[in-house]
Amino acid sequence: MKPGRVAFVLKGYPRLSETFIAEEIHALEQRGLDILIVSLRHPTDKAIHPVHEQVRADRLYLPEYLYQEPLRVWRGRRRSRHLPGYRAARRIWLADLVRDPTPSRIRRFGQALVLAAELPPDVDRLHAHFLHTPASVTRYAAMMLGLPWSFSAHAKDIWTTPDWEKREKLADADWAVTCTASGHAHLAALAPSAGRVALCYHGVALDRFPPPPARPETNDGGDPANPVTILSVGRAVPKKGYDDLLAALASLPNDLNWRLVHIGGGPLAKQLREAAARLGIADRIERRGARPQPDVLAAYRTADLFVLAAKVAPDGDRDGLPNVLVEAQSQRLACISTRLSGIPELIEDGETGLLVPPGDRAALAAALARLIRDPALRDRLGTTGAARVRAAFDADAAIETLAQKFGLRWSETAIATVEFVDAG
Repeated sequence: MKPGRVAFVLKGYPRLSETFIAEEIHALEQRGLDILIVSLRHPTDKAIHPVHEQVRADRLYLPEYLYQEPLRVWRGRRRSRHLPGYRAARRIWLADLVRDPTPSRIRRFGQALVLAAELPPDVDRLHAHFLHTPASVTRYAAMMLGLPWSFSAHAKDIWTTPDWEKREKLADADWAVTCTASGHAHLAALAPSAGRVALCYHGVALDRFPPPPARPETNDGGDPANPVTILSVGRAVPKKGYDDLLAALASLPNDLNWRLVHIGGGPLAKQLREAAARLGIADRIERRGARPQPDVLAAYRTADLFVLAAKVAPDGDRDGLPNVLVEAQSQRLACISTRLSGIPELIEDGETGLLVPPGDRAALAAALARLIRDPALRDRLGTTGAARVRAAFDADAAIETLAQKFGLRWSETAIATVEFVDAG
C-alpha cells in the first residue's frame, strides 16, 4: 500500500547551504512519496540549486515571527484549541518553557498552533529536519493532531540541544535517523529502546556529478605563474575554522605558491577579510560568496586540493559529516580536514585524505605544505577518496533507509548495499 502524504518541517527552504535536504526530498518524491514542505522561515538566498527546481512538493510557510502575522496566529490558536491533543501539547510546552524560558520557545508553540490549524487533511505524518526548533514545532503540532512524527538529526541540533529535550523527543517520536556514527551513538544512548535511531549517511547524488577530471601531476607550488589552487566551501561561521585556515596559510613557506578560493557566505565574512589583510595574504584569496551547485561543482573540478578546518565552536556547535567533503572527494579532489565528529568516517588519514586535530594550526599548515608540494600524493589521495565515496556514500543507496522508514518499497540491490545501524 502506498504511504500517505508526509509534511517535512524545515527551518528554512530553499537554502543553498542545505542541498542534502533538497536532494533527499527529490529522491523520496521519485520513489513515490507525496511531500508537503513546511518552512519556519522564508528563503533569504538570492540563488537556488537546480534540484530545488526539480522538487515538486507544495510549500507552507509558517509565521517567521508571531508579531508579523498576529491574526493568523490567533486563528491558529482558536482552531487548534479544539483539537483532541491540544491540552496535552500545551502541558508539554509549558513544561518545556519552564526549563527553557526564551522567546524562541514561545514562538515554536505559536508556529505549531498555525501548523496544526492549517495542515491539509491528507497529511498523515510529520517529519522534522533538525532536532532543535523544527522538531519542537513538529512535536507540538503532531500531539495536537494525534499524528505520528519522526525526525532527522544532523550536527548543531544534536550537540547544542540539552539532553533532557533530546530524551523526551526520542521518547515521543516514532523513529529518528542521523547522519554520522558519532551522532548515532550519542542519540542511541538517550533513546528509550533499541532501534529507535538509525544511521543514514546523506551521500552524494552521483548522477549529478560527472566522472572526475584528470589533474596534472606537475604543479608543486614552485611556479609563481601557476599557483596551486586550494578550495574551501563552507559558511563563514566559527565551526568551519576559517580563522585557523587563514593563520595556517599565512605561516606557509614563502617559496610555496598558492591561491585560496572560498565559496560560502556567512556572518564572519567581513572579519575574515580583515584578518586576511592583517596577515598579508588577502591578495591570494578569492571570495565568491554563496553559489549554486553548478558553480560549486565547477570549482571542485578546477581546484588542486580541498580543505575544511572544522572545529567545535564556543557554543558547542560543530559539523557532523560535511557534505562538501563527500562532494569534493567524488571529484577526485584530495582533501584535508580535521578529526571531528563524523569526518573520520569518510576520510582515513593518509589513505583517502589527510586529517589534523581541530584547531591545530601548525598541523594544518604542515598538511597544506605537504599536499601543495606533492602532486603525486594529491593524485593518490584523490583517487582513493573518490573510490571510497562511490563505494559507501552513493545517495541512491543511502536513501533506501529513509524509503523503508516512510513505508516505500525497497529495491533488492539497495537492501544489499545500504548501511543501517540499530541503536544498542
